[in-house]
Amino acid sequence: MLPLAILDLSVVTSGTPPAAALRNSIDLARHADQLGYERYWLAEHHNLPSVASPAPEIMIGQIAAVTERIRVGSGGVMLPNHAPLMVAERFKMLEALFPGRIDLGIGRAPGTDQATMHALRRRLDVREGDDFLERLQELTLWETRGFPAGHPYNNVMAMPNDAPLPPIWLLGSSDYSSELAAQVGMGFAFAHHFASYDAVEALTHYRARFQPTRWRTKPHGILAVAAVVGETDAEAERLALSMDVSRLLRDRGRYVPLPSVEEAQAIQLTDADRASIARNRSRLFVGSPTTVLQMLEPLIKASQADELMVITAIYDHEARKRSYSLLAEGFELQRIAA
Repeated sequence: MLPLAILDLSVVTSGTPPAAALRNSIDLARHADQLGYERYWLAEHHNLPSVASPAPEIMIGQIAAVTERIRVGSGGVMLPNHAPLMVAERFKMLEALFPGRIDLGIGRAPGTDQATMHALRRRLDVREGDDFLERLQELTLWETRGFPAGHPYNNVMAMPNDAPLPPIWLLGSSDYSSELAAQVGMGFAFAHHFASYDAVEALTHYRARFQPTRWRTKPHGILAVAAVVGETDAEAERLALSMDVSRLLRDRGRYVPLPSVEEAQAIQLTDADRASIARNRSRLFVGSPTTVLQMLEPLIKASQADELMVITAIYDHEARKRSYSLLAEGFELQRIAA
């Protein structure tokens, strides 16, 4: 079956403060390691009451230290927020400490609002317009040492210099990101869970136009989806109500911790609200393991995805772990012996 991975936002709930959400991420990663998941990625978001982790590289180190085989990475580092040298050094350090288990996923978005973005970047050398390509090139040059003759960075070494950069993945939700990942010959992860662009088009375009490079000789496309799995369809529908209402509130401009099922049920929904939830369900797969697999199969087949990455936001931590267990059983993952 298709390899499975997890994208974790360290979700803060109305009953789980941010510090506890971070500890839950570590617990979930241990669980995923035993279930046989391929990789576990942490996101970078800032000034969001519903997301506890603004620094994926810190969480990567913590999780890699308490797991045994699962790959751990960023999903992703928002490169425009950081000096490329700092990204190179941090991830070379992680690779040195946990060789062969680290992924460097990078994105173009700020992962926050305009005011917070300014606070993050105001001491950096910010260019006018989109300077992502320039930053990506500089990041790779710290590894290849390909700066032009006479360039001042030729005398600067990204340490530890005996550890390589881990595999680089470009994250995206558009045709631009799939085209760029293909051109530079890197892995590509498509965010179906919030993209308006077609996942099938993005992933097949990436595969068709992929150019082998030193970074990767063959394309590898990850399809990232949102899913809630329960023992039954009815149970999954009940658990998914938290995600439904959370998305509705975000669309209204309210970024609050994930509500409980009971809190979500208590919200008075208008007909327009119900219509909005129904539209958003095109990006959320809900049901028993059999139902979710049946829903996902056409998308996986059409997109030719090499791997499925799942984000699951459930109020109750144990129910969230159970959702990932049920999904692993459905995909027939090989559980790792304790």
